[in-house]
Amino acid sequence: MSILTVVLNIVVIVLISFGVFFFATGTVGFLRFPDFYSRMQATGKCDTLGVVLSCTGVALYALHDGLSLGNILVSLKIMFIAVFWFLGGPTATHALLNSAFKSGILPWTKDGKAIIEWPPK
Repeated sequence: MSILTVVLNIVVIVLISFGVFFFATGTVGFLRFPDFYSRMQATGKCDTLGVVLSCTGVALYALHDGLSLGNILVSLKIMFIAVFWFLGGPTATHALLNSAFKSGILPWTKDGKAIIEWPPK
């Protein structure tokens, strides 16, 4: 094993580990937060970062056997998945939160009072 392979393996392990960490953090936030809005904020942000880090690690691991055309294309496809998730995940979260707000689901407050008057008069 060359030193470059060892460094690449360490980078891959770190990226995938951080990706799994953010997935787990988002899951804990989903289970612990009190209302729909804070749960979606936790899962939306953590899942997006988890997918991007994990896909980057997997794309680098696909280059493990060398820089052949097949390995580069597989790595490029994986990075396209990460880019599309990076753009689509927050957009879907925003659309879901916007539709929940328009349907009348109000954010949770500690004292139970509404933050704003909804629907507007």
